[in-house]
This record gives sequence, structure tokens and C-alpha cells, in this order.
Amino acid sequence: MAISVPDSTTRWRCSRCGNLTRFDVLRTKRSKQYWHFDLGGSWTVEEETALVDDIENVTCRWCGADDSVELVARVEDV
Repeated sequence: MAISVPDSTTRWRCSRCGNLTRFDVLRTKRSKQYWHFDLGGSWTVEEETALVDDIENVTCRWCGADDSVELVARVEDV
């Protein structure tokens, strides 16, 4: 089951228990990074380009369901 990452207009919801806030996410990421080393050998990542970023599975932390997480619209503040 492919599931999309929530954005500013959507969020995840467990249709089994109603959870909106706690999920375990199994995610595969592959990226190209530019590492900058100082003369002492310490390094920082100064640039990163995502090559692959797949969400493989999302499990509800409350009830453990891994087949009930769906993408729903966010409720707008009134």
C-alpha cells in the first residue's frame, strides 16, 4: 500500500482508532550529500539532494494497525 506524505492541507489518520498524532514510519531514503571537512577532521553536511525517498509502511502507534492509516484533509481553524 503506497501512502503519501502529509502536506499543509492533509494529515494522517488511523481509521481504526482515530489517532491523528503518533505513527511509526518505515522510510527508505537515499541521497547525495556534499560534506565539508575542517582541518581538524570534523565535518558538516552543507548540501543534500534526495535521490529516493519512499515511505514503505505507516503503523499507528496507538492500536498497531498497519493497514488503516489514511491521508485526510486538515480541519481549518475557525
